[in-house]
Amino acid sequence: MNAADFEALAPHPPLLHGIEPTIRVGFILSPQFTLLPFAAFIDSLRHAADESDYSRQIYCTWKILAERLDEPIRASCGSLILPEQELKEFGDLNFIVVVGGLLPACLNLSEAHRSFIRHAYDSGITVVGLCTGSFILADLGLLDGRRCAVHHEHQAAFRKLFPKVEVVSDEMYISDRGVLTCLGGTSALDLAFHLIDSHCGKARAVKGLTSLLIERQRSASRFPHRAYGHLAVCGSRKVETAIEIMERHIATPYPIGVLADKVGCSERELCRLFAKYGNESPAETWRNIRLAQGHWLLLNSDRGIAQIASECGFSDAAHFSRWFKATYKETPDAFRRRRRIMMNA
Repeated sequence: MNAADFEALAPHPPLLHGIEPTIRVGFILSPQFTLLPFAAFIDSLRHAADESDYSRQIYCTWKILAERLDEPIRASCGSLILPEQELKEFGDLNFIVVVGGLLPACLNLSEAHRSFIRHAYDSGITVVGLCTGSFILADLGLLDGRRCAVHHEHQAAFRKLFPKVEVVSDEMYISDRGVLTCLGGTSALDLAFHLIDSHCGKARAVKGLTSLLIERQRSASRFPHRAYGHLAVCGSRKVETAIEIMERHIATPYPIGVLADKVGCSERELCRLFAKYGNESPAETWRNIRLAQGHWLLLNSDRGIAQIASECGFSDAAHFSRWFKATYKETPDAFRRRRRIMMNA
């Protein structure tokens, strides 16, 4: 089989127009940066940024920034990454992610890089330090008086160098007044999904978690209020797999018979299992997962009702509104107006 044979079997990616990305990241890779935290963070964005596994930059976008585009940046493992955008204007970026690496090499950022990070912070852009990126941010004075996540192996050196920073080593990541840090390694996943959850909604965060095969117990513990999270760890492999598929296809649901086939059972058996573990049919569960994401978007975005309906897999705004009212006892328009009045009171 070649690529053309596979493309003939694969469905075409859904058309998603008019969506403004809510997470727009510029990465700064330090000299001898550690590859795992960078890869964990950027792949979390990749899976959350699109439906299924098409990897289009729709809900999230990212660029690797550097002074020169013709000089690859070498990771601590020896791999080379080619930057994509010069350190100039911020454009529409709302996050600058500084990826640390081997000490002390990673501190040898040029003055242009350091000035860019400082200016981003002063401009109100959220600054993130992955791994020993915390050393870089502290060296710039951005962590004074703040809590900061530091790996236990680097605690002593960090405290000696930066006594004005409160060191934390028993939390995966720390968010303190517009500056975020993580311990390194796979803790970059936790930090990435925290940002995705906060800015894109739980559905996008959970979609990324399931796409990356993050273990179920960790997933459930990170998102305790996730719609139907209890079914993701219910003990029935078929129900758990069905929930993962539902969460990965918010905008593109398909017939329950097709879902059952992907899970490896009959439609009748899948309905029986959902009745046993969730007291709802698979179709009801999938619809309510999509409605929960619509509810989140109404609260946290300015998207129109038609756009939200499309993103949540409903045929049109009327279809979405009908089910939303049946579930939440008011129309999406009425819900949004009421919430805005409450917030402005």
